[in-house]
Amino acid sequence: MFSLNDINAKNILVIGDIMLDTYYHGDVKRISPEAPVPVFRKKSERSVPGGSANVAANLFAAGQNVKIMGVLGNDKAGRNLRDMLRQWGDDTKFILTSDNRPTIEKVRFMAANNQQVLRLDIEDTTPITHEEAESLLAKLRNEINSFDIILLSDYLKGLLTYEFTQGIITLANEKNIPVIIDVKDVKSAKYSGAILLKPNLDELRNMTGLKVDTDDEIISASEYLREKCNVKYVLTTCGARGMVLVGDDAPYFIPSTGSEVFDVTGAGDTAIAYLAACMANGLTMREAVNLANIAAGVQVTKTGTSSVYWREVQEKLFASSDATAHKLISGRAVDEFRKTHANEKIVFTNGCFDILHIGHIRYLQKAAELGDILVIGLNSDASVKRLKGEGRPINSVNERAEMLGALSFVDYVIVFEEDTPLELIRKIQPDILVKGGDYANEYVVGTNEVEARGGKLILLPFVMGKSTTNIIERAKMS
Repeated sequence: MFSLNDINAKNILVIGDIMLDTYYHGDVKRISPEAPVPVFRKKSERSVPGGSANVAANLFAAGQNVKIMGVLGNDKAGRNLRDMLRQWGDDTKFILTSDNRPTIEKVRFMAANNQQVLRLDIEDTTPITHEEAESLLAKLRNEINSFDIILLSDYLKGLLTYEFTQGIITLANEKNIPVIIDVKDVKSAKYSGAILLKPNLDELRNMTGLKVDTDDEIISASEYLREKCNVKYVLTTCGARGMVLVGDDAPYFIPSTGSEVFDVTGAGDTAIAYLAACMANGLTMREAVNLANIAAGVQVTKTGTSSVYWREVQEKLFASSDATAHKLISGRAVDEFRKTHANEKIVFTNGCFDILHIGHIRYLQKAAELGDILVIGLNSDASVKRLKGEGRPINSVNERAEMLGALSFVDYVIVFEEDTPLELIRKIQPDILVKGGDYANEYVVGTNEVEARGGKLILLPFVMGKSTTNIIERAKMS
């Protein structure tokens, strides 16, 4: 189980369409006498990095050493952006200045209650020249060994041509440096050879020509794109439905964090920035995707283009409503658990865990040491009531699951409704079945199924005198 304390500053290069996002704040109170259009009265303005620069801003907020490569115009917007980048410690040496194209700028007119009434785009999307591409590739070739990961942010504004994109991927692959790409171009061949592509649903549909309305269709289209572009992973963002990761293992569905959405601007930038930071730090793909999803959930609660900081992700991760979100699994995730964790030693135990006490803690710590993953089967409220009688459980299943999930050595919690975990054991197919207490002369449910697969049963002693029943009885007497 990872810790946010394990996240260190890595060297990450962002290559993409650099933009300046400018916000005019004001009000609309009348219609122009010149034409039937609203009159916007400007009161203030602010500018922030946009496009690939917003990706870089989120990486900087995530504590990473970030450099950005791209093209800026020889204009006021370009100079503003360079000043912003230098504040992060970027010397901007990977940025070309062009006299032939303006800096890309999006000007949003924001009225009362942050209502966007108009957007003005200033841009030239003409593809960069061969000479410009070669100049940027030469800069990359000279210093590519200094980077841990390269992130491409494609907004189809002319920078990431086929020639330039393939040149980047070729150089990176020669040095075994992973390339991940936030994609947009329907001509997906230019992304071939990267390690991961991140489309949204519309982009996945347009790039494959396939339907993406159901889970199975999303998986099929993702697999098609993965094979077509010879990439290891495809991570599709599905809006309120969350994300879907398709790769070597079984498809992994990540539900949205359920945040109240104020503005989706920049959520994709935040997601891929945190994905890159986590991958560069050696987290597993599933851990990286979970954190990227949480970061995107924080982003949509903000207004306009903005950055998400690690402390905000940590607060979200360990907030009471989300403490076990990434550990509590059900449905498809349970059905495909063994396939997903084919190369890991799975340890399984089960119980009510009604009032968590020191006996439970020591028992679960020892169980976790027996393998790679500790999975707890947790009796539902109805199941506990049937087993323990009226008045139990003391704590609801949601509270019990959250307390177990808060333990760093517990990897997953699965609630089951039956009186025994037999069906769950058959699905999980653990390598080690653990039970606490004295079962020397009793049969432990699931033993035959586990041993039939070459696994084994291990009995761990409870701490003497420590039990939920004893705690309840002492509470009654006090």
